[in-house]
Amino acid sequence: MGKKLEGNGQWVSSPISEERERLHRIKPALDQKKLEEIECTLALSLRSHVRVTVVLFDSAENTLQSGFVTSIHTHSREIKLQWAEEWKWINVDDIVEAYIV
Repeated sequence: MGKKLEGNGQWVSSPISEERERLHRIKPALDQKKLEEIECTLALSLRSHVRVTVVLFDSAENTLQSGFVTSIHTHSREIKLQWAEEWKWINVDDIVEAYIV
């Protein structure tokens, strides 16, 4: 999808079709082991007060957030990530990777 055949027989992507494909990204399905790994990393950040980096899925492109987990709400599956004087509530289901920095 989004590619056309040039006169020399090679398939090339147009910038417009690449943008369209990029905007229609689908969140990868994480297996149970990966979900548990993410949850354990977030819990470690909360317990040990160590900085964690999370990779958040977005339909345009993944983004990175780094900070300290200061609260975990298991009922709503959200974490409070704090850095400097700022913080943000993040839905755990939006996280595709988490690692200690």
